Amino acid sequence: MTTERPRAQVLTQHRFGGPDVLEVEERPRPEPAPGEVLIGVRAAGVNPVDWLARSGIAPLYGQPPFTPGQDVSGVVETVGADVTRFRPGDEVFGHLHGGGHATHVTAPAAYFAAKPAALDHVHAAAAPTATLLAWQALIGTARIGPGSRVLIHAAAHGPGHAAVQLAKAEGAYVIGTARAEDHGFLRDLGADELVDEAGTDFAEAVHDVDAALDLVGGDHGPRTLNTLHPNGILLCAVPADLGLSPEDAEGRGLRFALVQADPSGERLTKIASLLADGRIRLHVAAALPFAQAAKAHELGETGRVRGGLVLTIPD
Repeated sequence: MTTERPRAQVLTQHRFGGPDVLEVEERPRPEPAPGEVLIGVRAAGVNPVDWLARSGIAPLYGQPPFTPGQDVSGVVETVGADVTRFRPGDEVFGHLHGGGHATHVTAPAAYFAAKPAALDHVHAAAAPTATLLAWQALIGTARIGPGSRVLIHAAAHGPGHAAVQLAKAEGAYVIGTARAEDHGFLRDLGADELVDEAGTDFAEAVHDVDAALDLVGGDHGPRTLNTLHPNGILLCAVPADLGLSPEDAEGRGLRFALVQADPSGERLTKIASLLADGRIRLHVAAALPFAQAAKAHELGETGRVRGGLVLTIPD
């Protein structure tokens, strides 16, 4: 007599397209390999890479079928061989290479960090991509510090509002581009100077920038070069439609770098201290039930979401 494995629900798609291609399927619950943990997911972040991959604009998860989702927060249920960092019952959060929109996921234990006790699962799930991307761009690549002038495009969105706060925690002077209605929100997070992205040409209004983080793409990249001082760096974090090449920057004596969020439990542990003491506060625009993933994608694609989007998963 065989015992049927416990089941898990996963969000998947079998073709590229609009939010309607997303569907929930039931599958056997995964089991952790050596070095991995099985997480019972309580909340999962929804990021621009998810709808870009879903549509096929930037097929970051390959060809369908696939399960989107990079950010999760939940509880360790089982640990694989050789895992000593965590044990069943630990609350953790982390960044994955996709597959996170499911009730249960397995991934290397090294991808996860202990969830700050002061943070609920919804806000923890909004943190990994936004904060890891900001960290990699501003600290790992640009190496900003006290007095650095930092420009952040789409400053009110998920990675943008995290980058504003991380830059301020490093002592930088922060300039953000955002809709006028988001300026108060960003001032509360510490932004020093704000540019109305609809009514002002930032390329004329902003100058002498040490590091600029482009979360928009298209013509923002070439125009942002005009804001940098000599040897300034443009950090591009868009997976499609860069708008320029490294040579465009280098030909003007400027620097250019592509940046992305990479899984790192070690780095998330450092970020967790900033989350725990409130130096970084993640704003969640909407927390929707897992079954309403399509609605989360629709909201995200409006480009008018302040902060992040999260799917909640009942235990």
